[in-house]
Amino acid sequence: MNNTMIDIVLTGELAEGVSFEQACAAIEKLFKLPTEQARQLLETAPRVIKRGLDSETAEKYRQTIEKNGLKVVLQNEGDAAVSKPAPDTAPPAILKQEPDVTTTSTSMAPQPVAATDFAGLKFRIDGSPDFGFVTVDLPRGQMLKVEASAMATMDTNLVMKTKMKGGISRMLAGENLFLNEFTAENGPGEIGIAPATPGDLIHRYIRGETLYLQSGAFLASTPGINIETKWQGLTKGFFSGESLFLIRASGEGDLWLNSYGAIIEIDVKDGYVVDTGNIVAFTEGLEYSISKVGGYKSLFFSGEGFVCRFKGEGKLWIQTRSVGAFAGWAKQYRPAKG
Repeated sequence: MNNTMIDIVLTGELAEGVSFEQACAAIEKLFKLPTEQARQLLETAPRVIKRGLDSETAEKYRQTIEKNGLKVVLQNEGDAAVSKPAPDTAPPAILKQEPDVTTTSTSMAPQPVAATDFAGLKFRIDGSPDFGFVTVDLPRGQMLKVEASAMATMDTNLVMKTKMKGGISRMLAGENLFLNEFTAENGPGEIGIAPATPGDLIHRYIRGETLYLQSGAFLASTPGINIETKWQGLTKGFFSGESLFLIRASGEGDLWLNSYGAIIEIDVKDGYVVDTGNIVAFTEGLEYSISKVGGYKSLFFSGEGFVCRFKGEGKLWIQTRSVGAFAGWAKQYRPAKG
């Protein structure tokens, strides 16, 4: 009798015709995961999603998962791959406990994945898309960079330091970014982060990519994310009327973004036009320029201002509300001075 135990590795490859979003939806269903955690699981593949199965049970899991457009590898536990070459580096385990399964079942699905086993920090998002609030677990010695004034709760093990990105001269131009660094010095701790405006927040695990963020969109990141404020200058945003100042985020690690209103993700294939007040973030593959919607008459009387015209291919995140538009709407209800 063969007592070899089998591990199942999610490779990150997709079946022909299956998009990344479709694969994420399949993972949500199979693993009973929130959207962001499903995306993170796929982005950090290859990952072991099941350990220590007998060959018959492992094959049934494989068939179930691959029917949903995902590709997996069956490999001997702690050994070389059975059906395909094993990844160069054995990925960490995702599931630590095995469910009770019967070998006669034909519709088995993997059990929920523990957030602690993903690449990156364990976190939980509550209140989205209206009043997003993120709670992050920091292991001992881990540091988290957080937007100033965004900390709502924290354990006593956490110690805070404040740093300023951009320098005094840029602060006078309204382009500075204050960050508080929270470090779990005396043991693991938990921090609750609340954005200043009501709205959504999302998480991205960046690995070798670059995102450009509207300055108010940055909420928090791990130390591996490089936050740059000096690259942009004033040339593109000075006359926009929307204080368009962009932050460049690159490197590897966790990144949390917040918005005013809900966040919508858009796949840009060629060109796209967005009001500058509705931009949250976009990927490096997109070029942009700022222009008016119409002529100067339209600028002053139509209610529409300057827009960003994007070109190229990449992802764009927009917010469903604009702070400037809301301020203009609310102004009419302010009491007039005598």
